[in-house]
Amino acid sequence: MAFDTNIRTLFEREIVTLARDPANATAQLKLAFKDPAIIPALCAVMTGSQNSQIRQSAAVMLRMRVKKHWKKISPDHRESLKAVVLQAFQQETEHAVRHSLSQLSAVMVKHETPDRWPALFALLNQSTKSNNPTDRQDMHRSKCFSQVGLLLLSKVVESNPESFKPHYRQLLQLFGTVLQDLDNPTAMYYSILTLTAMTAYTGTEEMNLMRSLIPTLIIALKHLIKADQDQASEAMEVLDELMESEVSIIVPHIAEIVHFCLEVSADITLTDSLRVKALSCIAFLIRLKSKTVLKQKLLNPILQTVFPVLSAAPPPGEEDPEDEENSNEDDTDNESPKHFAAQVIDTMALHMPPEKLFHQLMPLTQACLASENPYERKAGLMCLAVLAEGCADHIRTKMLASMLQTVCQSLSDSNQVVRSAGLFALGQFSEHLQPEVSKYCAELMPLLLGYMSALNQAKIGHVTKAFYALENFLENLGSEIEPYLPTLMETMLSALSNAENLKLKELAVSAIGAIANAAKEKLVPYFLPVIESLKSFLTDTRDEMRALQTQALDTLSVLARTIGKEVFSPLAAECVQLGLNLTNAIDDPDLRRCTYSLFSAVSTVSPDCLNPHLTAITTIMLLSLKSTEGVTAHLEEDKAFVLLDDDDDDDDEAQGDTILDDEVTDTVDPDIAGFSVENAYIDEKEDACDALGEIAFNTGAAFQPFLESSFQQVYELRDFPHEDVRRAAFGAMGQFCRAQHKVWQENPTEANHQALQKLLGVVLPSFLEAVHSERERQVVMGVLEAMNAVLKACQGEALQSPGLLQEISQAIRDVLKKRTVCQDGGGDEAEDDEQQAEYDAMLQEFAGEGIPLLASAVPADTFQPYLNELLPLIMNKAKSSCTVADRSFSVGTLGEILQSLVNVSGGRACAGKLSNQLLPVLVAGVRDSDSEVRNNSVFALGAMAQAAGPLVAQDYPMMLALFSNLLSKEQDRRVIDNLCAALCRMIMSNMEGVPLEQVFPALLARLPLKEDMEENKTVYSCLAMLYSQNPALVLSHIQPIVSASSHVLGTKDLDTETQNTLVMLLRDVAQRHSQEFEGAMRSLPAEQKMKLTGAVSQS
Repeated sequence: MAFDTNIRTLFEREIVTLARDPANATAQLKLAFKDPAIIPALCAVMTGSQNSQIRQSAAVMLRMRVKKHWKKISPDHRESLKAVVLQAFQQETEHAVRHSLSQLSAVMVKHETPDRWPALFALLNQSTKSNNPTDRQDMHRSKCFSQVGLLLLSKVVESNPESFKPHYRQLLQLFGTVLQDLDNPTAMYYSILTLTAMTAYTGTEEMNLMRSLIPTLIIALKHLIKADQDQASEAMEVLDELMESEVSIIVPHIAEIVHFCLEVSADITLTDSLRVKALSCIAFLIRLKSKTVLKQKLLNPILQTVFPVLSAAPPPGEEDPEDEENSNEDDTDNESPKHFAAQVIDTMALHMPPEKLFHQLMPLTQACLASENPYERKAGLMCLAVLAEGCADHIRTKMLASMLQTVCQSLSDSNQVVRSAGLFALGQFSEHLQPEVSKYCAELMPLLLGYMSALNQAKIGHVTKAFYALENFLENLGSEIEPYLPTLMETMLSALSNAENLKLKELAVSAIGAIANAAKEKLVPYFLPVIESLKSFLTDTRDEMRALQTQALDTLSVLARTIGKEVFSPLAAECVQLGLNLTNAIDDPDLRRCTYSLFSAVSTVSPDCLNPHLTAITTIMLLSLKSTEGVTAHLEEDKAFVLLDDDDDDDDEAQGDTILDDEVTDTVDPDIAGFSVENAYIDEKEDACDALGEIAFNTGAAFQPFLESSFQQVYELRDFPHEDVRRAAFGAMGQFCRAQHKVWQENPTEANHQALQKLLGVVLPSFLEAVHSERERQVVMGVLEAMNAVLKACQGEALQSPGLLQEISQAIRDVLKKRTVCQDGGGDEAEDDEQQAEYDAMLQEFAGEGIPLLASAVPADTFQPYLNELLPLIMNKAKSSCTVADRSFSVGTLGEILQSLVNVSGGRACAGKLSNQLLPVLVAGVRDSDSEVRNNSVFALGAMAQAAGPLVAQDYPMMLALFSNLLSKEQDRRVIDNLCAALCRMIMSNMEGVPLEQVFPALLARLPLKEDMEENKTVYSCLAMLYSQNPALVLSHIQPIVSASSHVLGTKDLDTETQNTLVMLLRDVAQRHSQEFEGAMRSLPAEQKMKLTGAVSQS
């Protein structure tokens, strides 16, 4: 290859200097880098220099040149380069240089696929085949040659795996041989890396061959661990890739893989990263194939290995990361085996039937809790804590009292490590086991307030855990918080004013947010001092204030949503300006995320305050959605030469290259070993999606100019790598549909209608696609929730597209039959159908909620064929052998479907046809041992009477006898309230079928309603109807009616329409039958009498 010897000499002289000190690269060298002769010059250096560092540097520079400017290299130079690279590779003896040459080849393979570079494939074939050497020296030479060939193979296949697809079968046969050469770990390592790169592109024809490799692969990994743990840790990625891409390959070998991973997890002589890799592999397997894990009796071996890891004491003189005084609570980079052991149990709780899990798990947990060893007691508590989310129903209904007692006892343990774990467990219980946990308020609040009384003496790390437990408990207390409010607020305000520790102030600010969630408008007396403190934090620009400012914004958002519109509205505009000022002044993803939440909260109270700033607000949010900030590429080697190439990008010629190269730049850069995304930037994108959706809905027409650009940006995130962002993107897409629907309703122009249909035409198909193909269950739940919200808001408008009703019904059916990807694709669900993980049941509940929404959106005759297919799937969950949650869901959904039929065309006839099918299920539900199932069944029977009317007249005597029997012994107030409402529906629907002389007094005796206040509307509508049709009956019972009315008039227990209905009724009675009315009023307490008199006398 001809070249300018001056350039070569320059490189020989300068290249080492550049590698050592890139900042001082000479202008002469930078200029030479732009000379077209650079390619031949670098080739000559790469093959001719005696200095290996210079040869390697030349290979790196060539790779950069090829990567960015392949199309500008002349065809002759390209062909010469292909030949020279392979020649250099064959003659090279230094590993570092070979590595760089293999990376250069990898970049070239992106442009020159193997079929256009036959010499590459010939070299790969030659170097990876065994030569059956006869003597020891030949054997060593052959072994090295094979390693070099496999290194090259791994790099070029990783670079462009799809182009090697025609050769996969041949490669898999090669790996079958190499992986059995247990004395050659380097060759095994490169083979496994290549296998990892190929996995995602494997077709059905290679499946069996790949499947047969798994046992050999596991043995190879075991030997690789002995040789090089770092390489083994990287090679174990192949298991993740197999599970991610083609889980069917590993299913026959799950037991072998689990036992291998358990062996690695339990070996304390191995590195943490290797043990963590093995534990995360087990967790991933459980997520994907929990049924297979159970069926192959692998649960017990996993638990027997995981528990010792979870309960291990740290090395002498050390603490677990979460117990260290200075540990950052938000630090999620805890890569310890103990942390991942807890994750394995957490994954089991989320993906296995609780009955099966608890049977084997609880004996181990109880043994830990009873141990003398504090770290074993801590392990027992951590286990209880991580069970709370996935097995919430099981714990709430079967073992809450005993588990809470255990946790409460741990709070007075002599060892702080155990007390901290107890606080964490209490926080988890408070978050996931509602509303039952709140009933233990009297026992738990004194314990938690005890921690608060010694704030300044305790270590801040332990105080942080106490605040975590307190916050989660307070958040859900509702009005029960009232007696504790003065003590709590005195403690928090004192911490805001006096605490020197900024972390303590931050914790107090966060706790005020939790208190506000429970107390709502009862916090008004403390509002001003709280706001003053928050403002002072938000205007302090010192860096150390950042975490406190972030928390202050969060709490401000909570106050906006809870304190009441009248109180917060005067501050709304100031809050928006404060948020904008902060985002302009400080570049911090957490701070931006919290300002988005603040804007979103303000939009619920005072949307007009946002209108003047929507341009600025949407601009910054869309930048957050587009941004790749926080995405870090991990480079495989020192980037000493970037300086030269960066300079080269300014070249005029280079400008035209970008678009041309678009199609070849989407494969992975061989310099990049992987990507990581900082959590803060993921959270920022998630919160930006949530906020944009809510702001679009609340600001309505004012948001129209920004809707299309916002939608486009959010729509692109539906495939984002992180599931939380995908879930938020789908949620925002649903909000945009609802926003456009609201705009069209307020201004029904043809343009607005077309915009709505265009949006729905994109969003609903993307929802259905996600339901079927999305891997993450949480995302599918979010999609179903968003789709339900769109159906509820848009009704028939959402179903205009031909075939869409059928497609949505089919999607619901697929979820109910466990046929979607996130449900393990319906592989082995047929047996043991009634036992499933609670979150799997929850996913089906989200799907089931769509059925009544569809029923209310179209005429009954249109939906009837789909309803006939869906009903058996719902009714199937009402069997006595099903869980309480399933039975409650089943009868609740049937009730909602029947209520949906009340107002649709053909609904009465449809309900009448269904009654014979549904009655036995609902009657059994009324007799259920669980109050929630009874409640939903009573509601459903009332809804049936309302929907079918006279068509179920023959069933009235049986229903009334059933209700009468229940009313005589029922203790649960919510069930009693629903009984009253069901009787009212029966009366309103078919008065002749109800013996009012007996039923009406029994109904009035149960008023006022105590818990289900929504049913007041039903009750007082019934009273008004009875008064209009049978005034004598109402007058004969006017006293209990007046008494019940005095409890609800003027309260939040009645909506405005029902208030008006009741006032009209009472006013008419007072005017027409003043004597009876006055008589009924006499027995009322003075305050209620005055309230009633005032309501009736107002015009």
